[in-house]
Amino acid sequence: MEQLLNDFSPGLFIMQTILFLGLIFLMVRFAWKPIIKSLDEREEGIQSALDAAENAKKEMQNITADNEKLLKEARAERENMLKEARELKEKMIGDAKEQAEVEAGKMIKQAQASIETEKQAAIADLKKQMATLSVDIAEKVVRKELSADSKQLALVEEMLEEVTLN
Repeated sequence: MEQLLNDFSPGLFIMQTILFLGLIFLMVRFAWKPIIKSLDEREEGIQSALDAAENAKKEMQNITADNEKLLKEARAERENMLKEARELKEKMIGDAKEQAEVEAGKMIKQAQASIETEKQAAIADLKKQMATLSVDIAEKVVRKELSADSKQLALVEEMLEEVTLN
């Protein structure tokens, strides 16, 4: 340190001080504002990037929440559709059963009516055959009984008596 004090020159010191102050003046005059401006711009850029990242994070959370909400709605809609499909299936099965029962009832009634018609036709045919048979038998009996003239007269008189009595 002593050597520095021995080599000290006041003229050199003043000249270096003037040059240093001139350099500071030039720096303040021409370089300081652009440096501060670029630092401010950089700070603003960093802050806007941080804000954008925060906004993106919030938006991502919102999108995630919206996606979950949409997913829940889609599941609820699917459940509703499945429920409606089950109800429709049960209704269709019930309607089909009811229609089948109605058709079966109609078929049974038609069959019963057909059976009754056939029965009546069979009874009528049987009565007709019995009547024909009875007439044939009566004709044979009457022929046999009325082969003689005296028997014919007796039968006619008997029939006349029955008719007048009634």
